[in-house]
Amino acid sequence: MAKIIRVRPVLLSAPYSEPATSAEVILHLPGGHRTIGLVEVTLDNGIVGLGEGYLAVFAPHVFRTIVELVAPALTGRDPQDFDRVMRDLTLSTGYWSWQGAAQHVVGACEIALQDCRAQLAGVSVARLLGAPADRTLKLYASGGDSVSPEAMTREIAKVAALGIDVLKIRARNHEVAKTAWCQRHATPLGIAIAVDMTQNLAIPSQSVADILAYLQAVITAGGKLPYFLEEALGPEEIDTYRTLRASVPECQIAGGEIVTTAAELSHRIERGCYAIAQPDATVIGGLAATLAVFATARRCQTEVFVHCWGGPVGMMANYHAALAGAGRVAEWPLPAFELRHALVAQPWNIAQGRLTLPDIPGLGVRLTPEIECEFRFREDAVYRCLTDPSKLPHANWA
Repeated sequence: MAKIIRVRPVLLSAPYSEPATSAEVILHLPGGHRTIGLVEVTLDNGIVGLGEGYLAVFAPHVFRTIVELVAPALTGRDPQDFDRVMRDLTLSTGYWSWQGAAQHVVGACEIALQDCRAQLAGVSVARLLGAPADRTLKLYASGGDSVSPEAMTREIAKVAALGIDVLKIRARNHEVAKTAWCQRHATPLGIAIAVDMTQNLAIPSQSVADILAYLQAVITAGGKLPYFLEEALGPEEIDTYRTLRASVPECQIAGGEIVTTAAELSHRIERGCYAIAQPDATVIGGLAATLAVFATARRCQTEVFVHCWGGPVGMMANYHAALAGAGRVAEWPLPAFELRHALVAQPWNIAQGRLTLPDIPGLGVRLTPEIECEFRFREDAVYRCLTDPSKLPHANWA
């Protein structure tokens, strides 16, 4: 029987995207670096498991403190006693954060435990969770936050080089010209455009009428309906998603990336909010919670495209979950991020728009002292949620 002898939070920061041309960096990461938060679980036999929590992008010190707070619930335990360990871990934060920030940490710990369990069994996490052999995942590219046509042209070229045929851009309802421009320039390369309207935290958010006006304006400008439309309504408008879907049945409506429990996202799926649900293991409480969402989605005939906007450990966790959950499509983040490549045990294998994961024990990630030294946490690498859009340069999308 293996025992957990150490639980350690790790914060890492690295250069991110193109500082001069990325709206995300200009508004949210003016230091040009982004942070990820890991949980490292060490067993007495030397096996080390890694997990990731999305919380650290926004509140790295909160992430680290919660990990340290829950570590006693894991230390000395057998990772194979998985259900009871997870029960105690969840109870240790449940009273004050049954939903919300602590679930990101619970998920990071759960992912690390699954990594340990798979290594103990000598199989990949996907196989441990029941994935068939040799499955691949179709990827859609996620980026589209460039502030100029020149930079967006480079993004589209990256997508084409990967053989991916869907690019998700960020566009609000006043960015009709940008949407139509992207469609005009991507379509000849066989690339469809999806749109993230980034309304998931907007209070008040735009209305169904605003969305329909935007879509009509895109068509009038020579564009077409997006491949899918993501996070089109805010958190106070969840019930309105069914109205939106009925109002524009030709367009797939997607969402769910910020939901922190499988029960809530499953409830939204059952209510018909989405054609495409987007759980994230680093947000929703781990791999088991993500698979619970997949189970509900299968019963309700809803697609699941896992959300993968974190670091490489979270990406790997979500891809393994997608394989085990019989998912078809997953997100591939397009902005440059050195940590995405530094932490993987084998290089990412993408061919003709499809991802093949390495068939090695665990998640396929590793952390070394050299990596920690090279990518030391930076205090200025914290994602700012309150922004000033006037800082963005004007772009001519005509």
